[in-house]
Amino acid sequence: MTRRVVAALVLLTLAILGAAVVPLGLGAIAHSRDAFVYGTARTAASIAGIAEARLGDNSMDPALENAMKAAARDHDELLLLDKRGHVVVSQGVPANGDWRKLVAQATQQSGPTTELTSHQAIAVQIVWGDGALSGTPIGTVVLERPTIGLQHQIDNLWLYLIGLGGAAMAAAVLIAIYFARWVGRPLARLDAAARKIADGDLSVRAKARYGPPELRRMAATFNMMAGRLETLVHGHRAMLADASHQLRTPLTALRLRLDLLAVDSSPATAAELAGAQEEIARLSRLVDGLLATARAESLTEQLEQTDVVAVVHERVDAWQPVGDGHGVKLIAESAPSPSPRVALGAGHLEQILDNIIDNAIEAIGDGGGTVRIAVARAASGVTLTVADDGPGMTPQARSRAFLRFSTGSQNGTGLGLAIVHRLVTANGGTIRLADTPGGGLTVEVEFPGEPLTP
Repeated sequence: MTRRVVAALVLLTLAILGAAVVPLGLGAIAHSRDAFVYGTARTAASIAGIAEARLGDNSMDPALENAMKAAARDHDELLLLDKRGHVVVSQGVPANGDWRKLVAQATQQSGPTTELTSHQAIAVQIVWGDGALSGTPIGTVVLERPTIGLQHQIDNLWLYLIGLGGAAMAAAVLIAIYFARWVGRPLARLDAAARKIADGDLSVRAKARYGPPELRRMAATFNMMAGRLETLVHGHRAMLADASHQLRTPLTALRLRLDLLAVDSSPATAAELAGAQEEIARLSRLVDGLLATARAESLTEQLEQTDVVAVVHERVDAWQPVGDGHGVKLIAESAPSPSPRVALGAGHLEQILDNIIDNAIEAIGDGGGTVRIAVARAASGVTLTVADDGPGMTPQARSRAFLRFSTGSQNGTGLGLAIVHRLVTANGGTIRLADTPGGGLTVEVEFPGEPLTP
């Protein structure tokens, strides 16, 4: 943000300087040149007035001598010509022959002529016998004045304008940096507070005493939102704890009572009681699933590096006895070496695999089948694939599989894939469902991690 503000203000300052200072400098330079030429012409006119007596009676005027001495001091080149163009008095000899054309032009138009070149200013003035109105031209004054002083003045003007522009640019940069920090620091603090809240620290508050009034109001609103969020989350967690205690206790008591009733009951009654116990067990699983889903939605654990292949082998070994009871074979396919690692919350990968494997075994049923688990590197991380050869899911069922209580099994709770989806997305991953070639369901989970090396 600081760079953008500085760049914008610097460009604006450059535009203002280009639109205002440069024309001002060019105008000042043009005025200095005009003044230099005008001064040269005035000097030539003064010398012409002095030279009138010299050309009239062929005598040396002391004023003319003083003018020539002044011209020598100023490095001017002065020529006094008679009416036939012969040099009468000279102070230096002009090297440039342009003065001859200017003399001819002044004689033709009976008036003064000036010209400014890169090295000198040339002024030609007619000397009149009895004044300019009634006299006749009796000579010509040619004055060449070098432009060294003028160029020095122009250089000083450009240096002054460049220094002024540089000072303006430096001031613009300092003002832009100050303004950007004045605005950016409160935003950075607000962003840091939001990140901490996203990481689970709900007690963080942003400082609302710095920056523009709009940002201070935003920080105050953010703090109000954070306070309400903290109250809601804590209340939600307290409700979960209370619900867990209040629901499990009567369910346990009810199960014990049904066990006692089943001891001395008739076979028909015992069968009904067994069905009731199965419903109570299903209700217990439903309560546990709801609690697990709520915990997955409010994850605040810090991330840690997890060895995906090691966790897969561990969970396969743990679930194989359950699979043997249903005739299901769990196979961990060959994994890349070295084993990929991803940053996940503590125990999240285990929960994800437990729910996916449990759903796969339940979907296959007692008829027997195979569940294959594979780990592979992907361009953006690590891919975990769990494929079974069970009955699979219809496209409509797959589109609703991650919703709560959406299940195709009579004994399921419909929360397994919902828990998996929330755990995966909470860790920045993605999950997809697809058909297994030959029949069944394939669950593909992708986590951001080590990129694929070409």
